[in-house]
Amino acid sequence: MKFIDEAIIHVKAGDGGNGSAAFRREDGVPRGGPSGGDGGNGGSVVVVADPQLSSLLDYKYKRHYKADRGEDGRNKDQYGKGGEDLSLRVPVGTVLYDVDSGAELADLASEGATCVLARGGTGGRGNIHFKTPWNQAPRTAEPGTPGEERSVRLELKLLADVGLLGFPNVGKSTFISHVSRARPKIADYPFTTLVPNLGVVGLSDERHFVIADIPGLIEGAADGAGLGHQFLRHVERCRVLLHLVEATFTVGPDRTPLGDYEVINRELGRYAPDLANKPQVVVLNKIDAIGHEDVQRHQQEFAAAGVDLLTMSGATGEGIDVVLERLWSHLRVRS
Repeated sequence: MKFIDEAIIHVKAGDGGNGSAAFRREDGVPRGGPSGGDGGNGGSVVVVADPQLSSLLDYKYKRHYKADRGEDGRNKDQYGKGGEDLSLRVPVGTVLYDVDSGAELADLASEGATCVLARGGTGGRGNIHFKTPWNQAPRTAEPGTPGEERSVRLELKLLADVGLLGFPNVGKSTFISHVSRARPKIADYPFTTLVPNLGVVGLSDERHFVIADIPGLIEGAADGAGLGHQFLRHVERCRVLLHLVEATFTVGPDRTPLGDYEVINRELGRYAPDLANKPQVVVLNKIDAIGHEDVQRHQQEFAAAGVDLLTMSGATGEGIDVVLERLWSHLRVRS
């Protein structure tokens, strides 16, 4: 299924039904008087967070949603039936914004969370409400009020405990496939990952946490360069960030592990200052491809910058258990 994490829809609540101006005309009931009932209220448009959904795909192709209007009132004091509410289901973690004002309407971050996007109109009163001692046969009835309508932007932010960051091809997809049942595409060219991937990591003693792998970031991501800027929102909710840097020098003559680390953190700060302030576990990956002396040199460079650099190899599995336990220690502190 195609992953869609943003969509714009237009919603229209149902109009209220019109009140009725009617009179009783029955045998044995002389001068029956007014008998027009009220119109029914229009249905509202309600959004509900559903844990069974993982994408906004449905809302990418159908953009307009309208709730039922209320029925008109009828004679013999019969009130019109209210319109049914229209329930729209979205993944947990969806944030709703008003397109015109840009204001946040709701953040559906928990299962079953709801938001009324557009309220239905009120049914008009029938002429039974307008009878007075001096007006025994009112011919007045109210029309129903229109339902609200608005354009809404839906933005999905995945719910995960750990967000996996790094340049393209530093081994993020290999890592998440090693520690979970997620099976992202893995290849030796940049931007192999085109959509976020979620995986559940299981540790001993029935401990587990959810990790999110997003497409690789590059310099200028906050301004729209590369692909990762489209998905940075998915790590905003993460409690801890796992930052992978590459140990080999095949990435280019002007790049170093410490340089990559600093570039990514600058982009995080430009996109959202809170992201740059989240706790990070920084890991040097692909240590199986370099010597022990090079590993020590990189650790010393990071230590001089105040960063504790862990090491691992996604290919051989070396050091992965240490990384997972370090992540768990951060999650336990912040729980």
